[in-house]
Amino acid sequence: MELDNPHPAPENWEETYDLIREMRKNTVAPVDTMGCDKAQLREIDPKSQRLSTLIALMLSSQTKDEVTDAAVAKLRIALGGSITIEAIINADESTISESINKVGFWRRKTQYIKQAMVILRDKFDSDVPKTVDDLCSLPGVGPKMAFLCLQSAWKINTGIGVDVHVHRISNRLGWHKPATKTPEETRLNLQSWLPKPLHPEINHLLVGFGQTICTPVAPHCGDCTLSSGLCPSAKIRPVKTRKVSTKKTTVVAVEDDVI
Repeated sequence: MELDNPHPAPENWEETYDLIREMRKNTVAPVDTMGCDKAQLREIDPKSQRLSTLIALMLSSQTKDEVTDAAVAKLRIALGGSITIEAIINADESTISESINKVGFWRRKTQYIKQAMVILRDKFDSDVPKTVDDLCSLPGVGPKMAFLCLQSAWKINTGIGVDVHVHRISNRLGWHKPATKTPEETRLNLQSWLPKPLHPEINHLLVGFGQTICTPVAPHCGDCTLSSGLCPSAKIRPVKTRKVSTKKTTVVAVEDDVI
């Protein structure tokens, strides 16, 4: 699905994008070491690598990267050292649940994972599908997961994976006119003007930026180089002064209060 009328490219978006890249170079975010794309690194068999990526994405919804990463590792141990479709199908539901019970909605995700493995075995030759539609036919898998899975598991670039960070930050930057209300609206807008070679990296870029600087609550605008005029949402409080009394004299202390 594409927009009938492409959204115009925002003014100064390239400068903004490059500055975010520079800021990301100086900070290690949770997504850099524990993101869903890292799950495959602990597997040897290509099918298990692709499956680990899919499982990590299915667990990641409403869950922090560090929790997802720990759950995938625990599941791998419970399954005997490797994540395979056969091992998950043969495992008791309690084995899956006990491994992932720290992630959000773990009961529902346990059911989704068990059901999805049967579908993968019966319809997709025990492998991760290569299209968005096929991936979205699996329980618990939506467009965001599908795009990210294809990029990471198969190196197929068919669209942008938009999560809460990408949705929030692109709106804070004023990249959508009018502001988008859903991640799907954000995806369609971004895909209509962002050069396709950047589609695979923008999720990772903005997720890490959102985890470290442009946080959901009290963003660190004072540490952000976009606050000089490129970000319309930048909030830097003016310097405050307060009087501090002592027995002998009165001094003025300066507070540099930055959100």
